[in-house]
Amino acid sequence: MVNIVPVGSAGDLVSAAIAGDETAFDSLVGPLIEPGFKLAAVMLRDREEARDAVQEACVLAWRRLSQLRGEAQLRPWFLTIVANQCRSKRRGRWWSVLRFPAIHEPRDSARENWDSRLDLDRELRALPTRQRAALFLFFYADLPLAEVAKILKVSPQAAKSLVHRAVVSLRLSMVEVTQ
Repeated sequence: MVNIVPVGSAGDLVSAAIAGDETAFDSLVGPLIEPGFKLAAVMLRDREEARDAVQEACVLAWRRLSQLRGEAQLRPWFLTIVANQCRSKRRGRWWSVLRFPAIHEPRDSARENWDSRLDLDRELRALPTRQRAALFLFFYADLPLAEVAKILKVSPQAAKSLVHRAVVSLRLSMVEVTQ
C-alpha cells in the first residue's frame, strides 16, 4: 500500500484513500463507524449481525471509494452502504423464518406489569424496519430528511412520511398503555 500523509481538506483525504492510503481511509470512515453500527443495530436488532454488516460495509466502502462524489456526501454514502448491507443480511437469514413462541414470565406486581408495558424499546422494536431506521436517522443521528431519504433510498417526502408514521405509531401505543 502507498503511505501518503493526509493533509488539508476531506477532498485530500479522499484522494489519498483512493490512492491506497489506509490511514486516510481510516480518517474518513473511522468517525462513521459508530453511527453506522447504531443504524445497523436498529435495522437488524442483533449486535453481532450489526457488527458484521458494518465490517462488510467498510470493505465495500474501501472498494467503492472512487464512486464517492464530493466529500460532503461521505456520511450519507457510507450509511447507505451500511443500510444496504443490513437489507442483504435480513433477506439472507434463512433461519429467520423459524418462529419460536415467546416465553412470558409471570409478573408479581401490577406496578411491574405497568412498567413493562411502558417499555419504549419494545415499542420501537414493534415498528416496521424502515420506520425504525428513519426515526433513528432523523432524531438520533440528527440527519436532515434529505440525507435520510438518500440512505433509505426513498424520496424526501417518503422519508418525512416514514418519520411521521413512526412518531404517530409510538404516540398511539404509549397512549394505549397509559390508559
